[in-house]
Amino acid sequence: MTKTISDILELRDLQLKLAPRTVLRLPPEQRGDLRPVTRMNILVCGGPACKSSGSDEIIEQLRSELSKAGLSDEVTVVPAGCMGFCAQGPVLKVQPDNIFYVQVKPEDAAEIVQRHIRGGQFVERLLYTHPDEEKLCYHEEEIPFFQGQVRIALRNCGVVDPAEIDDYISLQGYQALAQAFEKGPSAIIATLKASGLRGRGGAGYPTGLKWEITQGYRSEQKYVVCNADEGDPGAFMDRCIMEGDPHSVLEAMTIAGYCIGADQGVIYIRAEYPLAVKALRHAIAQAEEYGLLGKNILGSGFSFSIRLSLGAGAFVCGEETALLASIEGNRGEPRVKPPFPAESGLWGKPTVLNNVETYANVPAIVLKGAEWFAAIGTEKSKGTKVFALAGKINNIGLIEVPMGTTLRQIIHEIGGGIQNNRAFKAVQTGGPSGGCLPASLLDTEIDYESLTTAGSMMGSGGMIVLDEDDCMVNIAKYYLGFTVDESCGRCTPCRIGNRRLYEMLNRITAGEGVAKDLKDLRELGETIKDCSLCNLGQTAPNPVLSTMRYFMDEYEAHVDEKRCPAGVCTELLSYTILADKCIGCTVCARNCPVKAISGEIRSPHVLDVAKCTKCRVCVSKCPTKAIVRK
Repeated sequence: MTKTISDILELRDLQLKLAPRTVLRLPPEQRGDLRPVTRMNILVCGGPACKSSGSDEIIEQLRSELSKAGLSDEVTVVPAGCMGFCAQGPVLKVQPDNIFYVQVKPEDAAEIVQRHIRGGQFVERLLYTHPDEEKLCYHEEEIPFFQGQVRIALRNCGVVDPAEIDDYISLQGYQALAQAFEKGPSAIIATLKASGLRGRGGAGYPTGLKWEITQGYRSEQKYVVCNADEGDPGAFMDRCIMEGDPHSVLEAMTIAGYCIGADQGVIYIRAEYPLAVKALRHAIAQAEEYGLLGKNILGSGFSFSIRLSLGAGAFVCGEETALLASIEGNRGEPRVKPPFPAESGLWGKPTVLNNVETYANVPAIVLKGAEWFAAIGTEKSKGTKVFALAGKINNIGLIEVPMGTTLRQIIHEIGGGIQNNRAFKAVQTGGPSGGCLPASLLDTEIDYESLTTAGSMMGSGGMIVLDEDDCMVNIAKYYLGFTVDESCGRCTPCRIGNRRLYEMLNRITAGEGVAKDLKDLRELGETIKDCSLCNLGQTAPNPVLSTMRYFMDEYEAHVDEKRCPAGVCTELLSYTILADKCIGCTVCARNCPVKAISGEIRSPHVLDVAKCTKCRVCVSKCPTKAIVRK
């Protein structure tokens, strides 16, 4: 035991030594009492959106400009993880000034270095402008998008260089693992249970209880598995954690292995996430080099290894038993439970299986304690939740908010409201198997129970905002079409029942629906929920049932009036040219791909409904808005 304590002290010494490299990247209130340093850091967001918009080129240009200015030894450019503000990307922060720049381009690097780094003057044209107060926001905390957020799972994303284990260690990385060796498995599990942490993959099962149950089974072999098969349309929470803070996942999985008595871990990750795969492989190699993975970790006598298992992108493999079957090399199909993975999981052995976000919370809880985490959130849903905000919302991005935050706060305060000043119509939560909630439920608190009661679900954290131009019948059809394609086909309710639902929705959006379809949709949807084998099938009808619950008038308009109120379902649309508004400019006729519009110059034109494909090109091109829906 003496060697373990010695190694823990050595790790703490290493953290104190490395801290100056990273401490200035934190907000002032999080820097603590570490000794002052004179270095500057430029943190450049490396999230998917910013990368696709040129953040790598910005990093190269900044380093080049710093070299020209002779400042390379004084200023570090850090390729950090996702900072969340995707709508304004690429973004970067300059520390210790704590200045936040948005919509940065590679050609801005010279001005940032000369004016800000060398001259001490901020580049105001790159600052975010507060939409309500019309003032410049110099600091991250002044921007409405970041107000109301509490970062726990995302605490290191946008702060550390994910490719440098020293950065992670300098911010108490692997200290939770050291504490686990000090306190013992039972104490760590008790801490997790008292914290109230529940699985962030969607089911919401208590994490500490899951670990305790698995610990209790006797077996010569146990496993720790991470579900990194994030496949919801519009979801990028786990991906950003893996790309921006991979060591938090590795450390948590190692703690889990120590607590349940497992010496092997597996991360099941989609092969279509190459950046996350690369980050994890690099992090695993670094942890092994530092002795934080492998044999006799920190002299504790405990050994643990982690490997990656690449998935081919099957949505059903997000279900835990289908995921385990895929790791074993079998077809990704769910099986009947019980037994649950805690008793008989990977290769039939006791297995702890959590998703990326769940693991990312564990080190912080071990270090800060159960009471700290339990003080955040609601009575039954503790802590925070990461969401990927997408759709018709101004501030598309990655956020982390306390449980109990309302949909209104997320959409209108953090999210900045609806694009183009359109009216909010609904928000779809929980991925393709979630539900659509209307404006009347905007004050619903985000927690497991409230969303389920409202007819939706937490899911892994996708949140897609819809506006007045969206057709709710078409939205239900889109999500149902996704789950029909992704069904493994093992059980009849899901394989056949969901396809019948989809066929009915197809008829309705094509103007061929009848009144009986509405009754059949509801009855069949409820039957599928009750009879399907796994959660994919059981929740697949949610988009249909929730939209029928809150937007029945749209279904009735499609069936009874053969009309799509939102003007989305093309089979139910027809257009005409208003003679009193048409100026005969010929723009519509020249742009019509099927030559459905005719007329003389300076004379009203005519649209041939039989030829019209309803592509709306003419509508978008008409300068006088003379082409309208009938």
